[in-house]
Amino acid sequence: MNETPITTIYRHKRHLLFAIDPVHVGTGGYRLGRVDLTIAREPGTNLPKIPGTSLSGAIRSYAAMQYNKIRCAGQGQTISHCGSDSCPICYTFGFAKGADNGSAGTVSISDAHILFFPVYSMDGPVWVSTSVRLLEAGFNCNDKIPTAETATTSLNDWSEPFLNLGWLLLPMENGLDVAPSGYTFDSESQSLWDSLKDRIVLVTEKLFSQIINSNLEVRTSVSINQKTGAAEDRGLYTYEAIPRGSWLFFDAIEDDYRRNPDNTSMFPETTKKCKIEVEDEKEIEKDNEGEGLPQKWGQPFDVLESGLELLQYLGVGGMGTRGFGRVRRAGFWKITNGGV
Repeated sequence: MNETPITTIYRHKRHLLFAIDPVHVGTGGYRLGRVDLTIAREPGTNLPKIPGTSLSGAIRSYAAMQYNKIRCAGQGQTISHCGSDSCPICYTFGFAKGADNGSAGTVSISDAHILFFPVYSMDGPVWVSTSVRLLEAGFNCNDKIPTAETATTSLNDWSEPFLNLGWLLLPMENGLDVAPSGYTFDSESQSLWDSLKDRIVLVTEKLFSQIINSNLEVRTSVSINQKTGAAEDRGLYTYEAIPRGSWLFFDAIEDDYRRNPDNTSMFPETTKKCKIEVEDEKEIEKDNEGEGLPQKWGQPFDVLESGLELLQYLGVGGMGTRGFGRVRRAGFWKITNGGV
């Protein structure tokens, strides 16, 4: 009996992000409430997040800078994307050429969710999370799961029965151990993790949203009259942000169906000028000769990570000129291949 060989149809990679600056991804316009300019939140939990659309747009623009393909950044409304299958930006993120001509990309990016959130305590800063979030992100923890009445901590230098998390005082139980199973860190990120792992506090999902929304960074600014250079009358406004030191995670899925070796008819005619080789599970090599690209690219994940690299310098979201938005990749989870 002949078995049908498994064909890889997607690749999954999970990234950890570390907020170097406060991050403000606004919802647009003013809102009535605690602050005037609120940030994007998850509907079910009311927890702040970085939307996948914001991440994807920033990463696409920065990847276009890396590959000297500025024309292919953005939505293609003012200047049409080139649409070439040998273009790393159009191939990876999709393109729009005119009103009726376009194509989807081969990489999708999820929302970035908060994993560890910094909160002030009597023992200094601690990072709050939940057991559900840790398991979802691929972390392992021992059986020290918090209950509705208590929280668990990995603090080694705190022997008191209670610890405050901002304004909230909770009974504490020591002995928590969190391990990033399957994650890869660079040397700088490994140092960040080593300093974080002994300062983690787990709480219940019920308290997690309350603690985060009570400890977001809130700043006050005033609108300036461009003609006079003075403050506008009644121009005072407030805005919130995810504080620096937060850890977030998001998933990237590579659905590179156009390189499926069992369905070569899906390759468009333009790929004839690209050198495409498939051998077992090895990466595809695309020949960019004549394209004027500063570097080669082998697969869509290469393009995504080239843009991800610049997030630590150019940031994501609004208020960038006020010191907001920079995030850096702190690590990534092992790549998972899927097949049928």
